[in-house]
Amino acid sequence: MTLTVPAWAAEGAALPYPAVFVTVSGAHLYGFASVDSDLDLRASHLLPAGEVVGLRTGPDTITSGTWRDGVELDVVSHDLLKFARLLNSRNGYVLEQLLSPLVVTTSPLHRDLVELAPGLITRHHAHHYLGFAATQQRLFAGTGELKPALYTLRVLHTGLHLMRTGEVVADLGALSPLGYVPELIAMKRSAEHGAFPAALREAVEKDVARLREELEQARDASALPLRADPGAVEALHQLVVRARLAPA
Repeated sequence: MTLTVPAWAAEGAALPYPAVFVTVSGAHLYGFASVDSDLDLRASHLLPAGEVVGLRTGPDTITSGTWRDGVELDVVSHDLLKFARLLNSRNGYVLEQLLSPLVVTTSPLHRDLVELAPGLITRHHAHHYLGFAATQQRLFAGTGELKPALYTLRVLHTGLHLMRTGEVVADLGALSPLGYVPELIAMKRSAEHGAFPAALREAVEKDVARLREELEQARDASALPLRADPGAVEALHQLVVRARLAPA
């Protein structure tokens, strides 16, 4: 299923500060949004210098929620400095948000960040995907719902692909060769909190264990560096400085 971003998404994600970017994340990005899924919008905004250096500072994170045409919009935006700090870490969330192909709002700063991203990816990003998978696996064990099972499979496949290629791909359907994945995705699209098919539980648990082991091995064998490229880090620093000091 190809997602068409609603024309009103940009209006729903309107921020009180200039937007560096707004993209779609969550189940829509992962390829298994259901008919009643939230539309998760993730963004970065630019605080003016006067709200960074003075006594009264602006919000480094903005969250909001609203409804439009029966769809719940969940909006989270980080100030550029906070976003840059998260990007210069092993945070897979912000990496996927920045590189999401589902773009609502963009800017020259967004394009500059995208160009810098490859130099900031390290093999330590595997820790993010292993940790997220463990959390979702525990949730699946406790609830028996389909959603955390798909999230577990998705993050392990994304982490594996990243370690092997240096490329961020978040769409489970595009990544997984597992024969039952299309069936699970079809079930998820019809119901956000549907029950997991008991007949597939053993197969999924076995594959999750195998994928976790493969991700650990791929991390250890990856051609990705242990540390971000110092040149990319310096360029990221300079980008934030230029953006903050630019005339309003």
